[in-house]
Amino acid sequence: MLPDSAGRPLVIGHRGAPGYRPEHTRASYELAFALGADAVEPDLVATRDGVLVLRHENEISGTTDVAARPEFAGRRTTREIDGALMTGWFTEDFTWAELATLRATERLGGLRQASASFDGRYPLIRLRDLLPLIDDAAEQAGRRLRLVAEFKHASHFDAIGLPLDELFAAELEAAGWGRGDGRLVMESFEPTILDRLGTRGIRGKRVFLIEGAGAPRDLVLASGRAATGYDAFMTEASLIALAGRFDGVSVGKARLVGRDPGRQRLDASAAPLHGAELVDAAHGAGLEVYTWTLRPENRFLAPRRRRGTVRANYGDWLGEFVEIIRTGVDGVFVDHPDLGVEARRIARG
Repeated sequence: MLPDSAGRPLVIGHRGAPGYRPEHTRASYELAFALGADAVEPDLVATRDGVLVLRHENEISGTTDVAARPEFAGRRTTREIDGALMTGWFTEDFTWAELATLRATERLGGLRQASASFDGRYPLIRLRDLLPLIDDAAEQAGRRLRLVAEFKHASHFDAIGLPLDELFAAELEAAGWGRGDGRLVMESFEPTILDRLGTRGIRGKRVFLIEGAGAPRDLVLASGRAATGYDAFMTEASLIALAGRFDGVSVGKARLVGRDPGRQRLDASAAPLHGAELVDAAHGAGLEVYTWTLRPENRFLAPRRRRGTVRANYGDWLGEFVEIIRTGVDGVFVDHPDLGVEARRIARG
């Protein structure tokens, strides 16, 4: 077994290295590891024939050239996804053979001209293509590298007969990853699929993704307006309860770099935790903490970290990255893995 030489926090290439290459492409994942990432994070959605493909969403008009393909013009449709109507082209309406003819485009191309300059050059890839890529990169690096798999729209895919957990278990077996191991982290905004992954006996950490507002879709489907909201999972008592169920939580960086006064409550014990207080409480409960997404452009930085008014220009990304790392998080998702590695070095002093 290769040594586990990763530092803390783990630097996780968010969909590869989309700051430099279109997200979820082989080139993006390979570059992420070349730039020092300890792990990469694919988003998993399903095709009509049950293949797990790597895309930000199941609606693919913003990340592929499908809209320019006349042979697929008739597939454009409007569908309800997680309670919201979306119009476009959806992976579940295509076979893998059809999706394999498309080419990837950078989702944030308006801000990232360097990445967008590679639009149309790379095909889509599947989970089964990524697993051997990770193995090969680990051999070349001489250290353990990880997969952080995010399950997108699990309830939606359940409803149309494409259970992501079942497909994932089959893909692991077919790729020779067995039932998962220390290289594997599984995450979702829906706790039910995380429970099912555990029931299947897949060995790997299970991490509950926490949105900034709203409630998990699976809980909304089960309980309607009575569904537990994401904020309610961020109290000390709730974190202790989650520790008996999952291995970690993953929060948007806004929960770590500032408290919104408008969200304070009279009962402080029921208020969602923020910053290092949140990380300390989670660690005290036995949970790991991850955060997303660290990006250097002004568009994504906290207002006090922005420099100038051009959204695509880099602001004080290093200051923000270091501030977040020093809260004690266990993993950071980054679009530019080399910047994450550098910020970790600086934060360690």
